[in-house]
Amino acid sequence: MSERTVWRWLAQAESQPRTADRPGARTAHRFEVTPQVRVLLAYWRGNASAVHRQLVVRARAAAGEQTTEVPGGAPMGGVPLLDPVPSLSTFLRAVRRDLSAGERAGLAFGPDAARAHDVFGRRPRVWRNHTWEADHVQAPLPVDADGELVRPWVTWFVDVATKTITGTAVTPGYPSRASILAALRAAVLRTGPYGPSGGIPEHVRVDRGRDFLSKTVLGAFGVLDAECEDLPAYSPHLKGTVESLNRCADRMLFAVLPGYTPAPKPRRAKKNPGPNEPAPLTFAEFTAEVLQWTYWWNTEHRPSGLAGRTPLEAWQADPTPLSDIPEAALWGLMLEDDRRERKLSSHGVRWRGRDYIGAWMTGQAGRRVRIRHMPHHDHEIEVCDPTGRHLGTAHLADAATPEQLDELRRTRTARARRLREETKKAEALRRQRFAPATTPTPAQRLGAVTAAQADQELAAASDSDMASLALPDLIPHPPPPDDWNTPDSLRRNATREEKR
Repeated sequence: MSERTVWRWLAQAESQPRTADRPGARTAHRFEVTPQVRVLLAYWRGNASAVHRQLVVRARAAAGEQTTEVPGGAPMGGVPLLDPVPSLSTFLRAVRRDLSAGERAGLAFGPDAARAHDVFGRRPRVWRNHTWEADHVQAPLPVDADGELVRPWVTWFVDVATKTITGTAVTPGYPSRASILAALRAAVLRTGPYGPSGGIPEHVRVDRGRDFLSKTVLGAFGVLDAECEDLPAYSPHLKGTVESLNRCADRMLFAVLPGYTPAPKPRRAKKNPGPNEPAPLTFAEFTAEVLQWTYWWNTEHRPSGLAGRTPLEAWQADPTPLSDIPEAALWGLMLEDDRRERKLSSHGVRWRGRDYIGAWMTGQAGRRVRIRHMPHHDHEIEVCDPTGRHLGTAHLADAATPEQLDELRRTRTARARRLREETKKAEALRRQRFAPATTPTPAQRLGAVTAAQADQELAAASDSDMASLALPDLIPHPPPPDDWNTPDSLRRNATREEKR
């Protein structure tokens, strides 16, 4: 102990001999944060100084002193009166001592901030293809997709044991089950440009997205005999491998591409970038960048936890046998089944009110077939026989030309712009402005209208509402003609009305 502390203990022992047995021991009761004070901290969003001010004001009011109530103060019915109220430094010290860092962050910023202070255990070491994790990530940069600036999404599957990206799919707009099926097909196949990693996984972890839980995706997982684990909401730590991959892609890939904006942006990108802004990538260029980065991640990057190996080296060093599926069989799993038999006619096959034809249909009119299709792909379908054997591809017979599609797109855009302008004008008419106030007075509406203008607008509104002017009982119905077969009761009523 310091010399000053020892001298203080000696002086305390001379004035209070009973303290000599335990020098430096606390003689008064130490202030602790009670459950009622915790409620006040939750009310004030973790602002301990505001809670202390309210406790001081309440203690002064109880003592009969003239005080000013704290604005927006919490109800103090269930909080006992503190006598005496500790000093602010003592109160803050007690809050830091009795509340953990996670509790203080949660009170101030919510559960997500509290979760950042939690400790999570590592999952047990598994083998390749034991568990995959899947997710979507949006690239924070604009990409030119057929003349329209969009923010693309990347869908991928990653192996948990080796951190290998097994399959990737890029979508210009919002992803759907078609994006998941395309990435899953690339992840399972180990031939061509997709290998050598892949195969059939044992488990797949996904979040609670509706596209991941669609019947088509769950049916594909079921046919592959892969157990789909639907994680609870707001639990990104339960699929930390793919979440870490999303963060790495943002810092290593998206950050170096033209147009990257780390701050949140509007839902739609600007149509015309500024003169000093770089030209956006085309969708093909962006897809090439994503696939090239995926190849670099698997073959050159050395993540922590792999003992200095690349994901591909860790994959190849694992002796676990792989389960493959033929590409022809996998083709059928990635398509939705129409579940209905149709007949080939001289115009092809009818589906969703449109005709689809193919060169292979020649001479097969009258044959019973079934349709398989990729979700949201209406330009072509796959035709099979009732047993599921693939017959061929059929394309839309009367598909619109590119010029027609461009004109239709421009027409729809102009119509949508006109509707937005009309809606904006209507909102401006409904919007009410109020005068600012510096004293507690009732709200005062702004916008002066003369009595004549009000009467004119009300008269126009009443004249336009023809339903309010309809009086069905004002003019009675005429009697039915004599040649009609009319009941006697109805004819007597009509005669009585004529006499009146």
